[in-house]
Amino acid sequence: MRRYARSPVLRGGAHYGTSQGSRAIRSAIDRGSIRFDVFVTSRGDRLDAIAGRVYGDARLWWIIAAASGVGWGLQVPPGTRLRIPRDLSEVSEVAG
Repeated sequence: MRRYARSPVLRGGAHYGTSQGSRAIRSAIDRGSIRFDVFVTSRGDRLDAIAGRVYGDARLWWIIAAASGVGWGLQVPPGTRLRIPRDLSEVSEVAG
């Protein structure tokens, strides 16, 4: 797990960005356990840039991808409806 050495660690020892955490986020979004806002993308929007604006950390793009079920590409087509978790503590609670 060297590539995750600098990643924040979630409760339970899982690292942000792992598939285990991503599945938990998606499931919690679907159950309503994580509150989110909807953002509709425009031409040129990138998940990392959106994460940087919303969370102050572009490395958290994968949280938006997991919550939205858009896969792992940083670029998303215009008109894509993203589900952006409002509170990272809720993300940490379910993903850890």
